[in-house]
Amino acid sequence: MLRIHFSGEDVARTRVAAAADPLWELVLSLHLLQTRNPDPVVAGWRQEVTEGLRRDRAAARFRLLFALNPPRGYFPDFLTPHESRQSIEAGLDAVRSTPLSRLRQDLTVLAADNRLPDPAGALARGEPAVLKHLTDSMEHYRALAITPYWPRVAAAVEADRNRRARALLDGGTEALLASLRPAARWRPGLLEVPDYPADRELHLRGRGLLLVPSFFCSRAPVALLDPTLPPVLVYPVDRLGSLVPASVPEALTGVPGGSGIAGRPGVAGRPGVAGLPGPDGRAGPGAAGTGGREALSALLGRTRASVLAVVSDGCSTGEVARRLRISPAAASQHTAVLRNAGLLVSHRERNTVLHTLTPLGRAMLSQ
Repeated sequence: MLRIHFSGEDVARTRVAAAADPLWELVLSLHLLQTRNPDPVVAGWRQEVTEGLRRDRAAARFRLLFALNPPRGYFPDFLTPHESRQSIEAGLDAVRSTPLSRLRQDLTVLAADNRLPDPAGALARGEPAVLKHLTDSMEHYRALAITPYWPRVAAAVEADRNRRARALLDGGTEALLASLRPAARWRPGLLEVPDYPADRELHLRGRGLLLVPSFFCSRAPVALLDPTLPPVLVYPVDRLGSLVPASVPEALTGVPGGSGIAGRPGVAGRPGVAGLPGPDGRAGPGAAGTGGREALSALLGRTRASVLAVVSDGCSTGEVARRLRISPAAASQHTAVLRNAGLLVSHRERNTVLHTLTPLGRAMLSQ
């Protein structure tokens, strides 16, 4: 179990990352790729990425990257630097600039339980050519395994951020921390992660905690091992929340459709909707055309265009109905159509469904 200790100052300084972190998603996807996971959302992704790696004529370039990221247990802290919050480029620059002491410390811990290939020795010596080889392999892997799926990843993370924002507005930071159940349990001054693979105590000491929602985090939340680094807790988002089926609208039944819980059965809808769509399964951002809101209304219809605008800041089906003065059943039908078109995602929260825009939906709204 991981126990994170908060002071009042830590509670005040706790925040949620502004977007999906590209290096955390990259590293955690490597772990997910190497484990057997029944989650149907990533089954097709795993198959496609595995086949892509097999077809890669320079597949040997990934050997060090995979060795640094075993499917379970420790992986080096230096692979997920704080700078990656700014951009993938800033994160990779930080990896290439990792201090020698950090490389040696992290690789020593990793080597205690894993057999590392020969290049790891040169990496521990901080040889620039090996660091460049590592970041080059990270970029190649990202192009294959992450970039084609990034719109869905970003949409799921943004939906989770809206959920946390609601908890924060309704009850403050302690309600935000309490909303992490069941992955983590909050009680005053202490956040516990029961499924953490080691018994650890983390004292924040006034630094606060950065919560990082992650699509590819598949099991328990993850924290950096070194307590002197800026404290982060990476936690899994609801992968199926964006795939609530439209077959039984929640406004008609009172209970939202779909499981809303990754890994559980109950996902309905069109064939393939439960997968992680790649470039062939989504429309490009140019689909909206030009002409502003009138063009959008002509494309979607005035009511659905209005629904898209209302959802821009995140709202429930009932709120859509109230703001547009339409029936809950009509609001549910319109959001279902927009969701199936990939313009919004829906997350079940108790007896309501919260809707937020996908990157494509936001791009269409901004035309």
